[in-house]
Amino acid sequence: MAEEEKKPTITVNEKEYLIEELNDSQKTMVNHILDINRKIGQTQFQLEQLQVASTAFNNMLTQQLEAEEEEKETH
Repeated sequence: MAEEEKKPTITVNEKEYLIEELNDSQKTMVNHILDINRKIGQTQFQLEQLQVASTAFNNMLTQQLEAEEEEKETH
């Protein structure tokens, strides 16, 4: 016996709803929620990249400033 394909659902307040049984307005809201959640994930990923880049530039600046200070002290 073939395994039944699971239909897409959404869980709201711990209750599961079949998306195909929602009305058009509800389906639109589900699509907005999915798109917003995708954008939140992308934004969090970009924030992580920016934080790493900021740390790297701060480290490079610190290294250059310390190197200049050491050079001044030795002359």
